Amino acid sequence: MDENLPTGNEQKKPVQQWAPSGKQIKVGSPNPAAKNINVDGRNLVSPLQGFGQLTQKTFTIRLPGVKLTEEEVMDIWKQNFQQFQPRDNTFYPSMVGIQPGEVLLIEAHVPPLPGLPSVMPVSTGVMVLYADETSFTVMNPEGHPLSGWNTFSVHEEDGVLVARVQEQSRPSDPLYELFFRFLGSSAQQDKIWIHVLNQLAGYFGVKGDVSTVKVVLDPKVQWSEAKLIWKSAAIRTVFYLIALPFIKVGKRLSGKKSSSETESRRV
Repeated sequence: MDENLPTGNEQKKPVQQWAPSGKQIKVGSPNPAAKNINVDGRNLVSPLQGFGQLTQKTFTIRLPGVKLTEEEVMDIWKQNFQQFQPRDNTFYPSMVGIQPGEVLLIEAHVPPLPGLPSVMPVSTGVMVLYADETSFTVMNPEGHPLSGWNTFSVHEEDGVLVARVQEQSRPSDPLYELFFRFLGSSAQQDKIWIHVLNQLAGYFGVKGDVSTVKVVLDPKVQWSEAKLIWKSAAIRTVFYLIALPFIKVGKRLSGKKSSSETESRRV
């Protein structure tokens, strides 16, 4: 297991590097451009939860010639985290940025089937579980396509800086498992982190290949977790968008009614 992932050993590190204790996500002052659905009040889910196969994926890129410290590269990565994302994956960090306990809302678009354009909206988010000078870990809420966490880190190997993304997760429910195992969503997810690492390297004028290592840690599915489909962010986002025009009309009518009642009382 990667040393940067949350383990019992890391409890020796300073408390301020960890998010406050508690399972539920609390969204403070969200970016108004984000929908802020499927996140606030949801429980965090670890790789031990979720429905599908548990997989560890490690993506790395070497940064030869970069004469900065690990801390400086990580600081740049944090500051440009959204700018390094693919076009269809928008992160909305809080004003505080990537700090323990902060929530990053996500507005993404994914292809409904392999080969199709990314048109299916998914509104979700992640919480920063841990952050220090050279790494940070984000954890997913219920309803996110994956149950688990991602760790982003920078370290040195043989005198060369290396940037890494390591994911430990399993598809959250049977529908996500279907898409990830048989319909190409796993490869689509891989492209996100490959893109991010290439963008990070490109920021420093480095062009290299991202190495990918995948290990299935648990091939079994967990039928007891199939109920998580009820909180699927993909399903709930679609229904939210279908209902949105009616919600707006209802609010407009409610506002007019309140205004009319106020005017009547004045008369």
